[in-house]
Amino acid sequence: MSVLSAAFAEYLRQKKIDPDAFRAADPERYAEWERLFGQFSPESFTSQKKFLMNSTRRLYLLR
Repeated sequence: MSVLSAAFAEYLRQKKIDPDAFRAADPERYAEWERLFGQFSPESFTSQKKFLMNSTRRLYLLR
């Protein structure tokens, strides 16, 4: 696992999104978000994906 992958997975956990479930169920969106996460600060990424984050959290809630 690369540093970016680990940082993105930790970011998702902070947002209460299960990174493993997300990656398994929607690998294309996961890869796109991971790539974008590497290009922006976490705050900018959150601002960009704010509305999608809630629906994603509901689908892949970290328990």
